[in-house]
Amino acid sequence: MVGITGLESRLDEALTRELTEGPGAVGELLASLDAPGRRECALALHLRACRGDARRVAPALAALAEQELGWTSEESDLLLARLLGKDAEVAPHEIHGAFWSLVPIALAAAAQAEDFDRPRVRALQRIIESHYVYRSDQYVGIRGLIDVLLSREVPVVPGRLPRHVLDDLDEYGPAMRAAHGELLMGAGVAAFLGHCALLDKPRATRVWRRTAAALLGEAEHGAEVVRRLLEGIAAQPEHRVVDHNPWRQVDWSLAGDSNTRLVRGLLWAALGIDADWAVPLVGAVAVNAGTGLGGSGGFCRSQTLATTAVAVLGECGGARGEEAVQWLGRLPKKVKNRTVNKGIAKALEAVAARAGLTPSMLRERGVATLGLDGRGVGEVPLGAYTAELSVREPGTVALSFRSPEGRLLKTAPKEVREAHAEELKRVRAGLKELKALVAAERSRLEEHLAAGTVWPAEDWQRYYADHPVTGAVARALLWEVAEDGDWTAGVPERTGGGWALAGHDGTARPVGPGARLRLWHPLRAGGEEVAAWRAAVAEREERQPFKQVFREVYPLTPAELATGSYSNRFAGHVLRYGQARALMAERGWTGNHLGYFSDGWSSELVKELPAPGELPAGEGTRWRARFFVELADEGASADGVARLCSTDQVRFEGRAGAQKVWEAAALADVPALVLSEALRDVDLFVGVASIGADPQWRDRGENRAYDGYWESWSFGELTESALIRRETLARLLPRTRIADRVELTDRFLRVRGELRAYRIHLGSGNVLMDPDDSYLCIVTDRARDRGKVFLPFEEDGGLLSVILSKALLLAADDRITDPTITAQIRRG
Repeated sequence: MVGITGLESRLDEALTRELTEGPGAVGELLASLDAPGRRECALALHLRACRGDARRVAPALAALAEQELGWTSEESDLLLARLLGKDAEVAPHEIHGAFWSLVPIALAAAAQAEDFDRPRVRALQRIIESHYVYRSDQYVGIRGLIDVLLSREVPVVPGRLPRHVLDDLDEYGPAMRAAHGELLMGAGVAAFLGHCALLDKPRATRVWRRTAAALLGEAEHGAEVVRRLLEGIAAQPEHRVVDHNPWRQVDWSLAGDSNTRLVRGLLWAALGIDADWAVPLVGAVAVNAGTGLGGSGGFCRSQTLATTAVAVLGECGGARGEEAVQWLGRLPKKVKNRTVNKGIAKALEAVAARAGLTPSMLRERGVATLGLDGRGVGEVPLGAYTAELSVREPGTVALSFRSPEGRLLKTAPKEVREAHAEELKRVRAGLKELKALVAAERSRLEEHLAAGTVWPAEDWQRYYADHPVTGAVARALLWEVAEDGDWTAGVPERTGGGWALAGHDGTARPVGPGARLRLWHPLRAGGEEVAAWRAAVAEREERQPFKQVFREVYPLTPAELATGSYSNRFAGHVLRYGQARALMAERGWTGNHLGYFSDGWSSELVKELPAPGELPAGEGTRWRARFFVELADEGASADGVARLCSTDQVRFEGRAGAQKVWEAAALADVPALVLSEALRDVDLFVGVASIGADPQWRDRGENRAYDGYWESWSFGELTESALIRRETLARLLPRTRIADRVELTDRFLRVRGELRAYRIHLGSGNVLMDPDDSYLCIVTDRARDRGKVFLPFEEDGGLLSVILSKALLLAADDRITDPTITAQIRRG
C-alpha cells in the first residue's frame, strides 16, 4: 500500500479553501502531482468518502476516475475492499447513497491494474443491476465497464493459480487445492482454469468452447484436472457460503460465485473429453446440485450448476446421447425445482431430436443393464466366493453370496469382508445403483400407463420383455396386444419363438412382429374384465410393481358435467399441509408454498400429465391439471409455514402441437385417461393427508373447529380407493381365521368380538363400537401379524393392511392387553 500521510495536510488545506473560495483548489493540487502522487491522493480522498465526506470529495474522485494513472493490483484491491467484505469501510446502506463517489474510481483502478479482485467486482455488478432497473440511463456505461472487466482473460503466472480460481469464499475451493495441489500446478492448467472461470451463463458459446478445447489440450493432465474437480463438486455437501456483498448475506450452496463459474466451465469442457466417465460425472453433478437443500424441496443446492449440467447433457449425441438420457430420466425424482425441470424436458427433446426419436422412446434405448445377464443376474468374483446381484419380478433387488460349494448366503462371509473389503464396497454401491434404476423404471412405466403409450412389438420385446432390469418390472404387469383388430390383455409369457400374453382364462395371444402393445388400464376395460383380472391376481398371489389391476378410475360425473370447467369432487377437505405437500412433490405437482407470509394464503398446484411416449414433441395435445388449495386459518406455527390447508377445485388446460400457450379446457374435452389419472393423484392427497385419516386427531386436543369435518370424513361415503379396498376384502376375508366373525356393509367392516361388536370404516380405518357408536382409538402396530393373508396392494403398512390388522385384533378383544385399548372397550 502506498503511504498517504504526506498529502494529508495539503488535502485538508485545499478542501478548506474550496469551502471559502469556491471549487478549484483540489484541482490545482492534483494538477501539480505526477501519476503516483495522484493515485496516493485518490486513495486518501476515497477513504474520506467512505467515512462520510463523499459530497465534498466527489468531483475530485470523478475527475481522477477519468485519468490513466497506472494503478497497481494492490491499490485496486484496497479500493474494492473498502466497499465490500467483512473489513469494509462503508456500511451496506451507504453504498447506494454515495455510489457515484465510491464506485467509479474503484472500477477505474481495476481496469488499469494487471489483475483485480473479481469476486468483489461481481458483487458490485449485482448492486448495479439493482440500480440499473430503475435508473438505466445513468448506469449503462458503468455496467458496460464491468462486463468488459469480467470478460477479460486472467493473467497467467507459471506455477500459480489465479487467485479467484478455487478461492476460499467457500469450502469447495480450499478442499480442491489441498487434495490436488500438484495436479493443479501442471503446465497450462492455470490458463485453462482461468478461462473456465469466465463462463457466466448456463450455455457456452462455440467460440468459448473452441478456446477451452485448445487450452485443455495444452494443459498437463488436463482431462484428469477436469475429472477431479468435477468429482469434488459432485460430492460437495451444501454449506454456508459467504460471498462479498453489501448486505453480508449468507447463503447455503455448494460453492461461491467464482467457483460456481469455474465449475460451469469445467462442465462444458467435459463435453469435449472422450472418456467413459464424462457423461456420468456431469450427471452426478446435476443430481447433487439439483437436489433440494436438506435433501428435498424446490430450492436447489445450486440451481446455477444444475441448470448448466442439464444443458451439457442435452448437447450429447450418439452413444453419449443414450447415456445422457439415462441421467436426464433419473433427475426428476431428485430435482423438484421447476426451472431445472423445464431444462431437463428441453434437454431430453434436444437429444431425442438429434437421434430422430421421441424423448420417451430414446429413454428406452438408454436403460443400463449394470452388468446383469439375460436372467437378471450379475456375478462378481470375490476370492473363493461369488457375489450375485439380481433383480426379480416384480422388481425386487437382492444381493447374495455363493460359497465354493454352491450354497447361497444372504450376507457377506467374514472371509469376503476382510480380504475383499474394497471390492465388496463396490458391489454394495452397485446394489444401491440397481435399486435406484429399478425404482426409476417402475416410475417410468407407471407414467406410460397413465399416458397410454403404444410400442411396436420389436421395441417392446427388446427394451421391456427381454431387458435384464426393466424386464423384471415389465413382466409383472398386464399388457394389451393388437395387430389389426381388437386389443387383447395378458401377462407376458415366454414362448419358444418369442413372447405371448397369457389371459386370465388360460388362453395365450402370441406377440407377432407386426403387433402393437400398451399397458392395460382398467379405465379402458369393461367391468367383467376388470373383476376377472383382479380375481386372477389375488388367486395367483401375484405382486405388481405398482397399482395397475386394482387401480382406481375416475370417469366424469354428472356433477362435473354440470360445472363444465372444473371438478369439485375433492373440494372442501382439510389436509395436514406438510404431508400433503410432500405427496404433491413426489407425484410431480408444483406450486408456491402456503404460509403466513406474502402471497402464502393460497396456492395453485400444477402438473403436466405425461404424453404418450411415441408422440413427437410438436404433435398431439399436451394436458396439465391445476389443483387449488388454501391456507386453513388455525394459527401460525413458529416458522410461519402452514400446518393445515383446505382443498378446492381441479381444472384442466391443453396445449396443441408446438403451441406455447396453455388454454382452459372443459372437462368433457379432457381425455378420460388424463382426467382419471389427475383426479387419482388428488384423491391420494386427500386419502393420506386428510385430518380424518388421523385416528388420534381428537385425542390430541386438536382444533375443535374441524370436528364436524373429521366425523364426516372418518365415517362418510367411500371414495374410489375405498371401494376397491372393500371389493378386495370381500375376496380375502373368507380365507382368514376370522371369516365367521366379520361382515362387510356398504361403508364398514363389522367385527364381532367377545366383549363388543365393532365397525371399521373402509375409507379411514377408524373404529366405532356398538351399541352407542363410541369412537375407539387404536394406534396400530403396522408390523403386527396379519396371519398369512396375501394382500395384492397396501401390504406394507397401507390402509388395507391396517384394517385387516384391526379386524384380527378386535375379533379376539378379550385377549387384548394394551390398557389404552381395553379401557375404551370396557368403558360404560
